[in-house]
Amino acid sequence: MEDSKPTIVLVHGALTDASVWAAVIAQLQLQNYRVLAPALPMRGLHSDTDYLDSFLASIKGSVVLVGHSYAGSVISSQPRRAGQIRALVYVSAFQPDTNESAGELNERFPGSKLGPDTLAFLPTPTGTDLYLKTECFHEVYAGDLSAATVAIMAATQRPVDSTAMEETLQGQPAWRNIPSWAVVTTDDLSIPPAAQRFMAARAQSTVREVKASHAVPVSHPHEVVNCIVEAASAR
Repeated sequence: MEDSKPTIVLVHGALTDASVWAAVIAQLQLQNYRVLAPALPMRGLHSDTDYLDSFLASIKGSVVLVGHSYAGSVISSQPRRAGQIRALVYVSAFQPDTNESAGELNERFPGSKLGPDTLAFLPTPTGTDLYLKTECFHEVYAGDLSAATVAIMAATQRPVDSTAMEETLQGQPAWRNIPSWAVVTTDDLSIPPAAQRFMAARAQSTVREVKASHAVPVSHPHEVVNCIVEAASAR
């Protein structure tokens, strides 16, 4: 493996776990990248940011930090190890600015089908977990995947604490000082394409549009990998 290559850190979002990156990981490893995909606790934006910072502390050398969906908010939170991060890649993801939350950004633009009719809330000893109703998973999250794949993803959801979606980003967002790329998914019914384009333009991200659902790491891994490699190769 070439020493000059950064480690690729893939951070999953809400309603999925690190397995959402399986095909992306396989393709990156074939190109001799070291790839790590931590499991986010998804208990809150600030606690998830602290968790990711502690994970990055275990890695030697530079990294390209990739976030899908809700994880875009996590990688946008100003990391204590900002000097380690070569680039940020947002994959159908939130790119909040100071004092913005994922929930507010998703409601600012029309087109999302995440809402009271499609979401389920489960009380837990520490809060309330948010799930996507099984019967809604295909339409809202993974419209370009097979019924068999959707059934597995819906059954293995990793929930997010509902308050995490309302926590606002504190301090200056990381994308102000770190080069960023954005995979914008044009058939997305979870985060509206208009919201993705707005956030990417504001962050001056290099944009790559893909005709895909929110589950783009699964349905179009090659396009996601191309964007990550482009970010990793930039100087």
